[in-house]
Amino acid sequence: MSFDEKTIPDQAHAPAVTGERADLLEVLAKHRQLLRFTTRDLTDEQAARRTTVSELCLGGLVKHVTSVEQTWAAFILDGPSAVGDFTVMSEDDWARRADEFRMLPGETLADGLADYAEAARRTDELVVGLPDLDATQPLPKAPWSQGDERWSARRVLMHIISETAQHSGHADIIRECLDGAKSMG
Repeated sequence: MSFDEKTIPDQAHAPAVTGERADLLEVLAKHRQLLRFTTRDLTDEQAARRTTVSELCLGGLVKHVTSVEQTWAAFILDGPSAVGDFTVMSEDDWARRADEFRMLPGETLADGLADYAEAARRTDELVVGLPDLDATQPLPKAPWSQGDERWSARRVLMHIISETAQHSGHADIIRECLDGAKSMG
């Protein structure tokens, strides 16, 4: 089942969300806030700084989680074409994907956070307006996929939540290494 984006209701005029959708949105909002909180009071230079042996930086994590939300929300609507075929990606495609994890020259933390807020708003509107969380799409081709696997909209939302939570934890470690600030505790 596909979903026409034009039928997503405006959040301001949408009925109150309850039940499973409210739970999904609440958990996602909590992890988004934890990720955003790790970037508080940082300069662009600090947000771009790597503090561990990985390539990760706080600004890059915000960019990546933004891309995750945008891509997987589009997958709910448009299926695997929204994600692409990982089995035919070129070295340039993989390099562009790697750039999601770092801040590039000219990028700012403020712009990244604004993009993230917009992606979050659109995902939330999608969750509110979806006619059926059980609607499925086939997963895109990828070396790690199991053939003809399909994910429901619900499963995709849980994937977005898990990505956000995982990267929120990464962000907390990076921030603590940067200046000792903690998100919790």
